[in-house]
Amino acid sequence: MKFRIVREGFFLIALAALPAIGEGFYFRDKISWQSSIPASELVTVDQARAWADNAIWVDARPDDEFARDHVPGAISLNEDRWNELFPAFRERWSPEKKIVVYCSAESCNLAKEVAKRLREEEQLPNDIRVLQGGWEEWGKKK
Repeated sequence: MKFRIVREGFFLIALAALPAIGEGFYFRDKISWQSSIPASELVTVDQARAWADNAIWVDARPDDEFARDHVPGAISLNEDRWNELFPAFRERWSPEKKIVVYCSAESCNLAKEVAKRLREEEQLPNDIRVLQGGWEEWGKKK
């Protein structure tokens, strides 16, 4: 009797774990700690700083985060106010400049989306990179 209860308990635990195991297998390439941005589109803080005046820093975070603090000289360009903010970006842009887009851990996909939109919709021909580690990594290297 005791062995049957233990066996049934193990069976129920294994049965309950199956959906989680299946989901983990199905979404294995989409795990949040893995970057969905190809390495060729990423740039480190040190690399981006080395570009100095040859780079335009684009803050893809929401307005309130940009207002609190941002990379010195960065321009705000986010999806919420794209049409309002894009003209200011366009004024600073020139073909020889590299573009470094960043966001924060709370808004980690925003930089990827802004970079994609600049490439695809605005068809900018130059080097557009996403800052590896985002705003938090910049803060570590201030």
